[in-house]
Amino acid sequence: MGKSKVLVVGGTGYIGKRIVMASLAQGHATYVLRRPETGLDIDKAQMLLSFKRRGAHLVEGSFSDHRSLVDAVKQVDVVICTMSGVHFRSHNILLQLQLVEAIKEAGNIKRFLPSEFGIDPARMGDALEPGRVTFDEKMIVRKAIVDAKIPFTYVSANCFAGYFVGNLSQMGTLFPPKENVHIYGDGHAKVVFMDEDDVATYTIKAIDDPRTLNKTLYLRPPENILSQRELVEKWENLAAKKLQKISISSDDFLASMKGLDYAAQVGIGHFYHIFYEGCLTNFEIGEGGEEASKLYPEVKYTRMDEYLTLYL
Repeated sequence: MGKSKVLVVGGTGYIGKRIVMASLAQGHATYVLRRPETGLDIDKAQMLLSFKRRGAHLVEGSFSDHRSLVDAVKQVDVVICTMSGVHFRSHNILLQLQLVEAIKEAGNIKRFLPSEFGIDPARMGDALEPGRVTFDEKMIVRKAIVDAKIPFTYVSANCFAGYFVGNLSQMGTLFPPKENVHIYGDGHAKVVFMDEDDVATYTIKAIDDPRTLNKTLYLRPPENILSQRELVEKWENLAAKKLQKISISSDDFLASMKGLDYAAQVGIGHFYHIFYEGCLTNFEIGEGGEEASKLYPEVKYTRMDEYLTLYL
């Protein structure tokens, strides 16, 4: 059994570009869907060409051309979709239904990893409006995958460090606060923070692993399970400076949603589930799941104090 050939859909995106690089680094023949809709987006075009220079194959295909998707899928063994599911960038979760149709027709795919990479949507049946749309749409895609009898792995990657760590989980910025830090509730809910390159490494490790077939892969490396207060403390130790803590009650936090735009309301709902309810860690991983750092102890994952040194 050689290594699977991999097609990445959404390969120029935030996680997609890292998946492409990890796939190449781990020795997979790597294909990246080049969509004509890219048009004059020079940054995406340059990124695609940089992948090609590193040995990736560019395959043309469009979601408005079913046959092109089928032809692209037929060239590989594994499809990984990393299309954006966040509302402040672009929100394309249900476009994947067309990809599911193409995979079903092609009939050759050994594993499909849909665009998940966040909170496990199967656990979010009681999520708040309007943020629950993300989870509901991911579950629609999951149902289509199961109905089409496509082998799958779902990746629950929790909180990307770029969005949640450098800013000490403050909303509206990606850099650390200078004087005051908002603490959600008591700040003790356990959260899982992941370096995005590690997300990609674990994802590619899983694609040929029979242990992750038709399961959810949870990325929960033990040293990266931290409360918000523990994260803030790491920053304070590194920066040799104490921040003033301003605690926000759950009621005040939810009330802050009023009058905000749709994308901001979605974000507040997700933050509420993560930092007030502890939705990333308030359950044991059961039969339908595996934990990545246990399966792949050889991965030297980035700890968050190391990650935070970038921001000094």
